[in-house]
Amino acid sequence: MSESPRLQPPGSNALFGWMRQYRRAWLAGDLTAGLVVGIMIIPQSMAYAMLAGLPVQIGLYASLLPLLGYALFGSSMTMSVGPVAVTGLMTATLLSPLAAVGSADYLQLAIWLALLSGVMLFAFGLLRLGFLANFLSHPVINGFISGAAILIVLSQLPKLFGLAGWPDNPGSLVAQWQRSNTLVLVMGGLALGWLLYARHGLSAHLQRLGLATGLAALLAKLAPLLVVVLGVLVTWRADLAAQGVPVVGAIPAGLPALVWQTPDVSSLRSLLLPAVLISLVSFVESVSIAQSLARRKRQSIDPDRELLGLGAANLGSALSGGFAVCGGFSRSSVNIEAGANTPLAGVFSAAVIGLILVSLAPLLAWLPQVVLAAVILVAVVPLIDLASLRRAWRYDRAEGLTLLGTALGVLLLGIEAGIVLGVCCSIVAQLWRGSRPHVAVVGRVPDTHYFRNTKRHLVEIEPHLLALRIDENIFFANTKAVEQAIFQALAEYPDTREVLLILSAVNHIDSTGLDMLSELTEGLKERDIGLHLAEVKGPVMDQLQHTDWIGRQIGRVFPSTDIAFNTLSKVANRAQAHPGE
Repeated sequence: MSESPRLQPPGSNALFGWMRQYRRAWLAGDLTAGLVVGIMIIPQSMAYAMLAGLPVQIGLYASLLPLLGYALFGSSMTMSVGPVAVTGLMTATLLSPLAAVGSADYLQLAIWLALLSGVMLFAFGLLRLGFLANFLSHPVINGFISGAAILIVLSQLPKLFGLAGWPDNPGSLVAQWQRSNTLVLVMGGLALGWLLYARHGLSAHLQRLGLATGLAALLAKLAPLLVVVLGVLVTWRADLAAQGVPVVGAIPAGLPALVWQTPDVSSLRSLLLPAVLISLVSFVESVSIAQSLARRKRQSIDPDRELLGLGAANLGSALSGGFAVCGGFSRSSVNIEAGANTPLAGVFSAAVIGLILVSLAPLLAWLPQVVLAAVILVAVVPLIDLASLRRAWRYDRAEGLTLLGTALGVLLLGIEAGIVLGVCCSIVAQLWRGSRPHVAVVGRVPDTHYFRNTKRHLVEIEPHLLALRIDENIFFANTKAVEQAIFQALAEYPDTREVLLILSAVNHIDSTGLDMLSELTEGLKERDIGLHLAEVKGPVMDQLQHTDWIGRQIGRVFPSTDIAFNTLSKVANRAQAHPGE
């Protein structure tokens, strides 16, 4: 087993750093992984092209140059890029209103969509906009993927029965049923059964037969290829295509031609929003996968380099006549399990696919479409993540609602509206949390320098000093709540002469919050109550130090609550004892 790479942190050096540090010991693992992944992704790539409404060979074309582009610019050592179910569905959904599915215009729009997405991602990488990944929260991504997976399942179920689409009612289904439908259903059932067995039981049974755990797992991953081979052989020998069984049709032999057709301005304008959406989703999904894989090998990734890598991958896909691509979890998992050490494994995978295109591609014309539908169904059903929904619902009801709302939005309103709805839900949830700040009256834990909430701990307080800890940024959405909490505390402690605001948890005070604090200070001054601050963070103080609030209205600013407590308790007690001074 080869030693795992210990490369310099991605982004610390120039691009292509892994090439300069390459070791001969890694070659065997990269070569093995490239061969295994190259074979495994053939049925997947064809299936996802069919899902996107494109000829199946387009999926193979989209698996060549993207692997090379990502190898040159990406930061993950083991992620494999190519067609995936989500980008396939997004391509079909976003382009179907613009052109007839299956037409030459539709194919050209798919290529231009990949091109525009690649340009955007690469430009974002040059501008170091990797932080864009933070704009889609995990509940939004999980909800989007779950909703998209349900849509994919619904789109593929008719193919399992040999139907062009969903029947209007059970009666029409019975009336339209033919012998070819029975043949398709039997083939689909057998393919589904084998694929499910391969996913859940084949590896364990192979291990019982004496195979090593790693080898058994890899053979189980390659199981879809056996379905493809058998489907081609049975359809060809029994001439099932002549009996009405839908097949993928003629596939041209040879590598794709590198073509360039300049899109017109109107097409680019109509593809702008789809390109933004598919770029954002593919980037967030790919970064999540890359981070997960990097943790397994104790490596790290650079989001800006990921933008460059995905941009180059999509540009390569467009140049070879493919559609939008991104990182795939299943192919990346197989890549790392097969021993991949560097992106060179992806280069070997591209070589394997290219060799198959040159030699065996025409034989795939006999492949039944129902086999590809079965591959899609088995791949996407696990993406319906009910466990994440249950977990989010129990932990944070707002995040659970965001996940559920995003999924329902994708199902009922469409992909674009679903993503927008999810982002809006995240923003609303964040504003809702911020609008309900936690403001605690604190006291000293006896015989210590620690201060805790009076409602949670047994603490000591000074009768004329009110210490309040604000556990939230102070901004427009919560200024009224913060003000009300302070007045409520003053009502509970009527002998207060000094108020101490502890701002250790406050990272920002906006202008609305500053206005509220200024008005609050004036009101307290009229009641002969002083206002002081403690533990103000440097960036917050940088903003406040040139304001009238700090310069003229605040009594003192203390570096710690302990110093403030000791000082102000004496001041408050002295003022109470000598009110006339």
